[in-house]
Amino acid sequence: MKKITFFLSLIFCSLGFSQNLVTNGDFQTGATAPWYGNAANVVDLGASNFVNQANVLAVGNPYDVNLSQNINLTSGLTYELTFTAFTDATTATRNIIVGLGQNNAPWAALTSTSVLTATPQTFSYQYTINYGDAVADRVIFDLGAATGFVFIDNVSVVQVVNTCANGIQDGTETGIDCGGTCAPCIVSPTVAAPTPPARPTADVVSIYSDAYSNITMTNFDAGWCGGAATTQVQIAGNNTLRKNTGVVCHGIDFQTNRQNLTDFTHIHFDFYITDTDLTGDVFNVKLVHFGGTGGEVSALEVNINGGTTPQLVANQWVSVDVPITALGGVVAGNLNRSDIAQIGITTAMVDNVWYDNIYLHKNTVLSSESFNVSKVKLYPNPTSNILNLESAGNIQNIAVYNVLGQEVINREINATSFQLDVASLNAGVYVVKTNIDGNVSSTKFIKE
Repeated sequence: MKKITFFLSLIFCSLGFSQNLVTNGDFQTGATAPWYGNAANVVDLGASNFVNQANVLAVGNPYDVNLSQNINLTSGLTYELTFTAFTDATTATRNIIVGLGQNNAPWAALTSTSVLTATPQTFSYQYTINYGDAVADRVIFDLGAATGFVFIDNVSVVQVVNTCANGIQDGTETGIDCGGTCAPCIVSPTVAAPTPPARPTADVVSIYSDAYSNITMTNFDAGWCGGAATTQVQIAGNNTLRKNTGVVCHGIDFQTNRQNLTDFTHIHFDFYITDTDLTGDVFNVKLVHFGGTGGEVSALEVNINGGTTPQLVANQWVSVDVPITALGGVVAGNLNRSDIAQIGITTAMVDNVWYDNIYLHKNTVLSSESFNVSKVKLYPNPTSNILNLESAGNIQNIAVYNVLGQEVINREINATSFQLDVASLNAGVYVVKTNIDGNVSSTKFIKE
């Protein structure tokens, strides 16, 4: 017989179940096999309603009266044991021991106690196998600790699969492992961070930006708060850092390439937050001054929250560009920055944030003449075979990226013009990044 009397509802994740590992769990074959044990006894309660029936006449050890079936389980995985059980009206109520375990010495097992009544009940238990795979497994019903009848039916053991963490879109999900009964999907920005202005190369120290040449790092993601802090993603063809879930800070280490930032008057960074509740959210950037030693001596901090100017705002790029020549406002700590060896970014309480264009500068921009030198001309656009690049300045190198952010072409040029063969590329939109006299720019083109 089939009785489905329970419903499992989870708020934050969805559980999926694979095939039943138990054979003849409903006993409808009318035979005991492949069940075994001295409690294996299939009976027909009428109208081909087959169940396993055992009547315990004397109290003993739970395992003295047993019903088992060998199954294959894997250590580390979670399984759900489900069955229907009841006793007779005379017995009224009694306990049984059920679970999953080894079918040989040392007989390790994970068990639960079920309280039976004369009314059929469906019981469900989940177990994560933790005793290894050295000995084969079984499903266990130990009945010997109490007297009276035990009727068992509809036995199943299935692996529990967390569909919210299986790397595919399934169930009620609206994205991969998100949406529906899983956690909400993270909606990434569709617009890239604002493009920084063209500045003299000597007037910029770039930590992370496609607009400038970044300094050499000792460890760009030093794991200060446990694990990798960010993942690099592409937003509208622009490299951007996305905060990894649960990591509240990002440590950037360049101890082997320390920077004297005394003459740099401003710090800049862009961030984009999608949190619906900004209470307690912060985006703080810290310049760590070693002062000629092997560790932090002082620090200059720029602290942004919901009450500062600029302030945290959801669902738009916030550009922070503030002077660091005096304390006050969002600037705190110590102004000494002659030996900066690290930068720390704190994103406490922020769930979803992207950031880009972290750099220091002297508040200067290129003259119109210099800016024109750093511009690049691409033609024809769209193109099917040859893409021409021209600039008034020296094109040092180029890199071409697809919409997934994968580099598909990289060339050293060192010329003011170049013909790039793109015939082998698939049709689509690409971004070509050019380094012209130390200034990096990005331009899209279409491959037909």
